[in-house]
Amino acid sequence: MSMSRRFRESLNFPLVFVGIMWVIHLLKSVLDLNLVQFGVYPRVTQGIKGIFFSPLIHSDWHHLLSNSVPFVVLSVMIFFFYRRVAIRSYILIYILTGLAVWLFGRRVFHIGASGVVYGLLAFVFWSGIFRRSLKSIVLALIVTFLYSGYFLGVLPNQEGISWESHLLGALAGIFTAFWYKNEIEADEIPKKPSWADEEPDPPRYFLERDVFDRKRGEQEM
Repeated sequence: MSMSRRFRESLNFPLVFVGIMWVIHLLKSVLDLNLVQFGVYPRVTQGIKGIFFSPLIHSDWHHLLSNSVPFVVLSVMIFFFYRRVAIRSYILIYILTGLAVWLFGRRVFHIGASGVVYGLLAFVFWSGIFRRSLKSIVLALIVTFLYSGYFLGVLPNQEGISWESHLLGALAGIFTAFWYKNEIEADEIPKKPSWADEEPDPPRYFLERDVFDRKRGEQEM
């Protein structure tokens, strides 16, 4: 498969998911809907539905945009470079983040895809730690450079921010990276150097090995 085709395929899922988020928010704005009740509300039965729906709901356009861009960038990274585990990793991060917020979060509605974004970010970074392939380490360095400021988002008591989603999403990403660390991609398999498969040359000697035996036989004759 060509790199351009692989890149296009890696865009499919992120763009569809973000498109759904934008359509929902557009309808919410045009129809003046209140969708907060579809967020995660911890330790209440009615709040369980937020595990599945909360990443699709955002408070305003700025909130939506700030989650959309990193979601697409990080998802494309995962779908391009970690194709074997991309779908499974995404589902695991998505469910674990929402479930953890429902179990441990504050008793408020938690909405937005930021928890999933933190999970994807942690997955890419910690895959570099756990896999230790050149590719995974480079990707970890790239996300550190691009999103180093995100690490402040896991600090508690930030007004108007679901820091629990950020922290628990990051932990879900770390767990997922560890869980799939041994399912390596084809380009992560160490390749033997070309000379390793070559037949070794036979040893060469300054004199023939049997020269002394032949000389001794000549003298006895």
